[in-house]
Amino acid sequence: MNIYTLGIDSGSTYTKGAIFDGEKIINTYKIRTSAKPKESIYLVYNKLFSKDIKYTITTGYGRNLLKESNKTVTEITCHAQGAAFLNEKTRIIIDLGGQDCKVIQLDNSLNVIDFIMNDKCAAGTGRFIEVMMRILEEDISNIDEFVKDKNKVNISSMCTVFAESEIISLLSKDVARGDIALGVIDSIAKRTANFARRLKLQNDVFFTGGLANSNSFRNILSEHLDLDVVTDELSQYAGAIGAAIIAYKKCMKSIK
Repeated sequence: MNIYTLGIDSGSTYTKGAIFDGEKIINTYKIRTSAKPKESIYLVYNKLFSKDIKYTITTGYGRNLLKESNKTVTEITCHAQGAAFLNEKTRIIIDLGGQDCKVIQLDNSLNVIDFIMNDKCAAGTGRFIEVMMRILEEDISNIDEFVKDKNKVNISSMCTVFAESEIISLLSKDVARGDIALGVIDSIAKRTANFARRLKLQNDVFFTGGLANSNSFRNILSEHLDLDVVTDELSQYAGAIGAAIIAYKKCMKSIK
């Protein structure tokens, strides 16, 4: 009998879902989290759920919003499980989410031994870059092409309000938008690297979150860390994947 489990990560920016069959991820789905996160989590649930799903775990900010969930698990635990599944060499995970930044340290058995999280300020998060890119009138999904072959300008302000004023001032001086965007990326990458150094860093840094899809951001982060930074095409789903894997383990334990 095939056993499938569902993990849903209700994040501040995106709600992601993943289905696990015990060996591989067989389906994923994500949507932007709306102003009504309960509706978003149910849209993902209804898209992925079927009678073959034996266990569902939710994680993330809105993890308590789905009454059909069998269990809720913290995002730290789920991201660790998901990242370790995507890359078994993972010992340090940097997750740059929409509203927070998490750094998670694993031991050689891939168990969480330490973590730090910054969720008090938009600076140093994906939300900061999204707001700055909106001011520059460019879609964040096009960020790599936008900053290609550009020359970064220094962005001294990390407060979202002050950074917005600084960027508007640079635009009024006819500074190229791509140069400003590269400066924004560099400032966030530097801040992320400094934050991550609070934990003991080593090779095999695994990068998750929406910005993990950006080659430019990942390369600049690697330079600031002076370490290799790797990712996976499913890295944005790390939390949902981890939830689905934990769900599978609990399901198998109940069968035994």
